[in-house]
Amino acid sequence: MPHARNRNPSPIPEVTWDTGLKEMNETWKGAIACLGVAVFFVMTIGIIYWQVVDQPNKNWILKGGFSGLIWERRAHSLLIQTLSEDKTFVEIDVGNVGNPDMEVPFVRNLCWLNKTEFCYTWDSVAEVKISLEIADESETECYSMTWTPVHCHVELKDCFSMVNVSWYGGASVHAPSWPINDVDVSMQPFRVSDLRDNPSGFGSVLERYFLGSSGVAVLVAPHIPLHVGMQSRQQFCLQTAPSMERMPLQYTVCVGQNIRAVHQEAIQQLSAMPYRELPRMNVLRSPFWKLPANVDSGVKVEKELRTFSNRLKRHHLGEGVISLDEHSTSLLSNMDHDYLNGRRRMSKRQTRDLPFVKLLNISVTLSPYLSVDTRQFQTSMQDGTQDYWLSLPSGPSARLVPLLTQWRGKYCVKLNITNPEAVNWFLERVGSLHSRLGMEYIILEGGEGNPFEEQALRPPSALAGDEYVGLLAGLAERIGDNAFVSTGTRSSHKPLFIHMSALQSDWSYAGLKGIIPSLLHYSLLGYNFFIPDAVGGSLSSELVMDDELFIRWLGIVAFLPVLSFQTPPWASEDDKVLKLTTVYIAKHQDFVVPLIEKYAEEWQASGNPIYRPLWWVSPEDPATFTIDDEFLIGDEVLIAPVTEKGASQRDIYLPNSDFQWQDTNNAKVFDGGTLLQSYPATLGEVPVFVRKKP
Repeated sequence: MPHARNRNPSPIPEVTWDTGLKEMNETWKGAIACLGVAVFFVMTIGIIYWQVVDQPNKNWILKGGFSGLIWERRAHSLLIQTLSEDKTFVEIDVGNVGNPDMEVPFVRNLCWLNKTEFCYTWDSVAEVKISLEIADESETECYSMTWTPVHCHVELKDCFSMVNVSWYGGASVHAPSWPINDVDVSMQPFRVSDLRDNPSGFGSVLERYFLGSSGVAVLVAPHIPLHVGMQSRQQFCLQTAPSMERMPLQYTVCVGQNIRAVHQEAIQQLSAMPYRELPRMNVLRSPFWKLPANVDSGVKVEKELRTFSNRLKRHHLGEGVISLDEHSTSLLSNMDHDYLNGRRRMSKRQTRDLPFVKLLNISVTLSPYLSVDTRQFQTSMQDGTQDYWLSLPSGPSARLVPLLTQWRGKYCVKLNITNPEAVNWFLERVGSLHSRLGMEYIILEGGEGNPFEEQALRPPSALAGDEYVGLLAGLAERIGDNAFVSTGTRSSHKPLFIHMSALQSDWSYAGLKGIIPSLLHYSLLGYNFFIPDAVGGSLSSELVMDDELFIRWLGIVAFLPVLSFQTPPWASEDDKVLKLTTVYIAKHQDFVVPLIEKYAEEWQASGNPIYRPLWWVSPEDPATFTIDDEFLIGDEVLIAPVTEKGASQRDIYLPNSDFQWQDTNNAKVFDGGTLLQSYPATLGEVPVFVRKKP
């Protein structure tokens, strides 16, 4: 039964709710609408204010155990800092992606379910994926960066700041600098080139690896097309050009406690090989003498060899290796010595009549280039072996036409090193040369240069970029442990000596001052077994007649793996030059070679360089980051040669306050962390300090 409503006893008239609500709506409708608009307006202003003004400029993107990645939205930069923000490892400018005039929040992580990954997309520009990698047994943390363009017209470019960071690694250059902060190179393909033909390019040893003094390492993916540019004391930049394939920009940034710790971890990733092989170590004990022959026949080369060998004996310069350039090698190889090879038994007289070169220790020089003027090239075109050379199909029948290029001022073709038959032909040529000349060593030049890219042609994938350099190193391995190369990339683990680039005969960084930055660069990238340029420089074929330059140069290279000469010491009118040459050859064999052999074993086991910068033993000391005229052999010997013309003294910094260093010349002992000002070093003297054992 429904309940009946009680009647209202109040004298106030009864009004229904519907009637009251209608009256209120009529009265307040406009006011409520205005209030809603005002609230919406205030909320919009608040959101805009939060995004533009009140939102923090820095946002944490990823956090590791001791480091984190921060997005600095106003500067369009990524920062890797310690979690306490008291140290910045690296600043990466990515302002070129998107509109640099617009502030991008960059905080919306599309990989929000994964705390070790960050994903973000700039509409119509690029996608970025950042992964944090922390190895259990490692003291480093790595951030893997992958930028992928959304369409084919996007140019990706990231720049690494040089402010408060000294950078090392990358590629050798015409006037080497240690660190590379003073280098200025326009944006260009990051590949090996011949600095004699391209002095503004990148040189003979190159790795996609950069190391910073703040404890940061950058490793770029090996197989992406890469451009690199350097702005002196500002930044260096990595870039991928727009392409139909939408090639990504990929690199990994690792950070650690200090520069030494992060390098020791990064070098394992750089090599990407579980082993390192030692080259033929007896090379260390023989000085190399370049034959100064400018002749036009093999007979004359043989005569020059006889004369030069007799002079070495007359001046008591011991057993060495006489080096022949490619021209002299070609002249000798064309001499007809076959009549001797067929004889089974020879009298003593016949033995003395053997070609004189077979009785000497010589090195020959070969390259994968062949002049189009030679009979061998003409024959290959006639017998259908033109595929022995880098070629392109042409005409309706797709007949292969070799690509023309230049080498040492001549029009040449280049060996198709991807063709097994062509490689076998080259190896047979080496074997035939050995049977004729009996050479001790073979120097393979000409890895640099890509005829396809020189003519704006797309190369086969097997020959893109610097792939030829690696293939040539593999060919050198097949020749044997007596082969050297003159270029290197991704091949530091191979058992090969590498010949350093030629230097100018002067006191500049393109000459004498560039020796120590170069040796530190080679060693840092893993190329510890190198043959330095000849004493006095060999960029010019002229003999070095500046005795001071010759002696100071000799005082540096005497502590390097191999002594090499182009100017013979007897060319000087001063007997002191010849006497010092004899002294330094003996010091190299008795003092330096045992040290190299000792630390070669350490390099093979751990990857630690044989030749080390001063920061290696004092990685937290900023004073060591920019010293480019001293170096260490291992942790126990410091060499501080004079590199200034006319100087008889120099300042020397002894690293690590926990060490004591003893001068081998006068037995004086000094504490580490000390700057020795105006330390005497007369002509013919090199300050050498050994670490004193406690």
